[in-house]
Amino acid sequence: MKKILLFLFLSFLGISSSLSAQNVDDIINKYLSAVGGVDKLTQLKSIVMEGKINASGAELPVTMTRSNLKGFRFDINVMGMTGWVIMTPDSGWVFMPFQGQTKPEAMPGDAIKEGVDQLDLSGSLCNYKAKGHTVEYIGLDDVEGTECHKLKVTHKSGNITYFLIDPASNFLVRTITKQKAGGKEMDIISDFSNYKPVDGGLIFPFTIASQNGPIEFQKITINSEIPENTFKPIN
Repeated sequence: MKKILLFLFLSFLGISSSLSAQNVDDIINKYLSAVGGVDKLTQLKSIVMEGKINASGAELPVTMTRSNLKGFRFDINVMGMTGWVIMTPDSGWVFMPFQGQTKPEAMPGDAIKEGVDQLDLSGSLCNYKAKGHTVEYIGLDDVEGTECHKLKVTHKSGNITYFLIDPASNFLVRTITKQKAGGKEMDIISDFSNYKPVDGGLIFPFTIASQNGPIEFQKITINSEIPENTFKPIN
């Protein structure tokens, strides 16, 4: 379960690759417009997503809480006990009482570095140049039978994520994030679907699937007040 939580946390990225920068920006701008526009994205202060994950045949309640550039928290309820993963720009913690853990455990520095880009609620593609990221067009890649634009994003942090965007809907349908574990590099794949509008005029995916199973969200709330202790490792 510990590995699953960390995996989910990190979860929450044919033609010539010489496509011009202008065309790369066209792809990005169409995506940003499809999900509500740059103005609305840059006004995001918080996101709270409530749903259930299907893990080994069991439906487990989960909540993802994010405060822009401040913190990320993933809560999961197992057998009446709540476990969580917390990350801030400079620290991270894991607590899983259903595994006998009695106090929070600090996350390794590599995991914090790999997850820090998730704290930007407007997303890596929004105003990417101003944020110090670079974007490269890789070409077309197949996602469940659909040829999608594949963009390689190298974050200012050095983290690399591939974004696959459906040219028909202009929605993001998959991210592939490079992660190192045990000295080896592995791909963390997340698929996004079931896009719906939320209050404020933004469009969010209500289904996020990974190798550990899909999360189906029933409620997404934006710009609500987040208690100060949400991102503190308190039992």
